[in-house]
Amino acid sequence: MPGSGAARSFSGAQWAVLASGLLVNVGSFSIYPYLAVLLRERMGLGMGQIGVLLGVATLVQFASAPVTAALAERIGLQRCLRGATVLYTLGGCGFLAGEGRPGLTVAGLVLISAGGALYSPAYRGYLVHGVGPEARPRLVSAGNAAGNLGIALGPVVGALLIRYPGAMFTVVTALYAGLALGHLFLPREPSGAPTVPVEPFRRVLSGVAVLPFAVTALSIYLYMQFYQYLSSYAQGRVATLVFGAAMMGYSLGLALAQPLVAERVGRMAYRPAMAVGFGCLAVGMVAFAAGHWSSLLVGVTVISLGNAVLFLKNDLEALARSRRSATVVFGQQRLAVGVGSFLSGVVGGTAYGAFEAAGLLPGFWLAVAAQCVLLPPLLLGGRALVRRRRDATAGSRAAGPR
Repeated sequence: MPGSGAARSFSGAQWAVLASGLLVNVGSFSIYPYLAVLLRERMGLGMGQIGVLLGVATLVQFASAPVTAALAERIGLQRCLRGATVLYTLGGCGFLAGEGRPGLTVAGLVLISAGGALYSPAYRGYLVHGVGPEARPRLVSAGNAAGNLGIALGPVVGALLIRYPGAMFTVVTALYAGLALGHLFLPREPSGAPTVPVEPFRRVLSGVAVLPFAVTALSIYLYMQFYQYLSSYAQGRVATLVFGAAMMGYSLGLALAQPLVAERVGRMAYRPAMAVGFGCLAVGMVAFAAGHWSSLLVGVTVISLGNAVLFLKNDLEALARSRRSATVVFGQQRLAVGVGSFLSGVVGGTAYGAFEAAGLLPGFWLAVAAQCVLLPPLLLGGRALVRRRRDATAGSRAAGPR
């Protein structure tokens, strides 16, 4: 795409990548919301064990993103996208062959996670390659919207096929294979002089925007409580198709709302955006505690609107506060997502199991809501305290002995 931020249309290559981002997530998220159920049935694991497995898988996926982003700087975004779709296809094959073979199921999960680690920074970097800061809100929100539309459709596909895991994994594997073939025709990203120097691999975390990184990790830790455990909570309370429709509505809300509010969010200060996002998360978690289909729909809708603001602002703040390339910044943000997902899997899975064993499962959502209210101010307060101490130390060193 031309470097001018005034251009309002996408290039053909960007449209192709947006379509790919949609379809990749249709495949992944037709499986992911139901993994807790599928792993429980296939492997006979308890919820605490499943939480740890999901947490480790997502940590591996996201923790490697800074390295895969640095790799994309060297070998090219197009090549990374091609390699990622091959890994997705192999992961689908692992799930397809994993009936009665837990090792293959775990291998499939790891391969899809590796595909995600390679795909996401390159996908986002391809979209904003060569554009100025004024065009970023539109392009980042468009990329998020395409991905979220895929996330919206995926759970519906999964809800229709969850009783037939073999058919589900066949469809997903065929989709991934088609994407791998299609990416052979994807043009290379526009060439040009780099705007920032390419750092060595050992410096993949150099220049990380600390506050957006920490806020992103906290956002995902709280959000993933909803995404990882709501399917188990909804069983016996809400019809499967209603749950699938609710998850579709969540992602449709993101896909529709984020481009509409992109320019406004770009101008919004960070703390008001955090107040909107975390406030909506808290309200949504309280709604889940009621355990009724209508309250579930309300909770999902409110969380969708809040995340449309919070997730976009986190990425824009990271881009604005870092001097690294956009691809590396997105890789660092993916690492923050991995930290939050890991904490959600380990802490959330253990807490969910404890509340379930005590027969107080609605209290799990109230506990998460309390964290949505309490943790962001603690994070900001801790950050301010560290900065004051650092400034005081720097001032005393500058003054020197008298």
